[in-house]
Amino acid sequence: MASAVLPSGPQCAAAAAAAAAAPPGLRLRLLLLLLSAAALIPTGDGQNLFTKDVTVIEGEVATISCQVNKSDDSVIQLLNPNRQTIYFRDFRPLKDSRFQLLNFSSSELKVSLTNVSISDEGRYFCQLYTDPPQESYTTITVLVPPRNLMIDIQKDTAVEGEEIEVNCTAMASKPATTIRWFKGNKELKGKSEVEEWSDMYTVTSQLMLKVHKEDDGVPVICQVEHPAVTGNLQTQRYLEVQYKPQVHIQMTYPLQGLTREGDALELTCEAIGKPQPVMVTWVRVDDEMPQHAVLSGPNLFINNLNKTDNGTYRCEASNVVGKAHSDYMLYVYDPPTTIPPPTTTTTTTTTTSILTIIADTTATTEPAVHGLTQLPNSAEELDSEDLSDSRAGEEGSIRAVDHAVIGGVVAVVVFAMLCLLIVLGRYFARHKGTYFTHEAKGADDAADADTAIINAEGGQNNSEEKKEYFI
Repeated sequence: MASAVLPSGPQCAAAAAAAAAAPPGLRLRLLLLLLSAAALIPTGDGQNLFTKDVTVIEGEVATISCQVNKSDDSVIQLLNPNRQTIYFRDFRPLKDSRFQLLNFSSSELKVSLTNVSISDEGRYFCQLYTDPPQESYTTITVLVPPRNLMIDIQKDTAVEGEEIEVNCTAMASKPATTIRWFKGNKELKGKSEVEEWSDMYTVTSQLMLKVHKEDDGVPVICQVEHPAVTGNLQTQRYLEVQYKPQVHIQMTYPLQGLTREGDALELTCEAIGKPQPVMVTWVRVDDEMPQHAVLSGPNLFINNLNKTDNGTYRCEASNVVGKAHSDYMLYVYDPPTTIPPPTTTTTTTTTTSILTIIADTTATTEPAVHGLTQLPNSAEELDSEDLSDSRAGEEGSIRAVDHAVIGGVVAVVVFAMLCLLIVLGRYFARHKGTYFTHEAKGADDAADADTAIINAEGGQNNSEEKKEYFI
């Protein structure tokens, strides 16, 4: 917005030109108004004429307002960028019916312009017939949203790992648009080029995208940001990506997952790819497939398992993109067995001497708990029942060992005490009364009484001594 003070000569010339361009019915009236306005021009200043710039979207309505501060009923006039009078006071000399008077007073002239086009853009002048005359201008800026938004993919169908080119074009906008790229909810960065033609702009953005199997069915979105666009203006294309199969083997039977001799095994091969694999095959790695194995499409069935079936079984699937496989390692365990409980055993020890002493020592072992006769190679392959039986057997064995050790210790102690008592008894029995007399000394081993008397210690000597003593 700007204002300037103009001499009265050009103002009168412009008003006269506007009157001359008016229809015959209005021409005389405009001339009279011009004369009256010239007569009302004051000799002082202090008038304040102002307006505001207008930004409008193409096809919508622009409002132009010429406002006067401290009005003294001076004449207000509105001119277009070509200096043609749109309104002189409340009269419209211009034939363009898109201009309509909204308000006219001594302090304001407000005019609307409907169905705005890019050709309406420019400066519009407000003039006030004072002495000296004043002029102010407002600039109308027309925004043009992009007319066409197109997205183009280099290849309709891409292969996993391939890099493709995607282009998006926003045509005939003003000002130039900003293009943003999204893959799903993830924003990507592209490269944009701008072309200008007759005050209009065409923007083309290029995106280089490396696709993966996860991108199949994901939308690539071209989104436009422009001051004339409210909300999201966007277009999108869905990616179509081909990828090699993904293979997964699932055990259908047995349900607990532990394979034993005599059981049946059923495996199902699941293969997913794009395009969908048309053939799924089973092979046994480094060996021939068992003769009793049954193949039915993606299913492998082996009845009455035995140790010779151990090995690696492979499921293979392929499509036009490539091939893939998955392996299953089979290990057949022994069938479950049960150990019968042992009977109770008793051990009795008896020792006899001069004093008859009988000692009975009994060791009783508890019945063993049923467990596994053969442990599998890996703990992960044991079921819950086998693990509980094994733990119970180990606890029962520990208790039986403890009782046996205690019984053995007790038996040894008792036996040692018995031996000690026997030795002491014999010792006291042989030496009873030796501390009262020595007359019977040496008579213990005599065959009869006479010999015992003769062999008694000191007997012969004593008699001789007695005889010598009496002589």
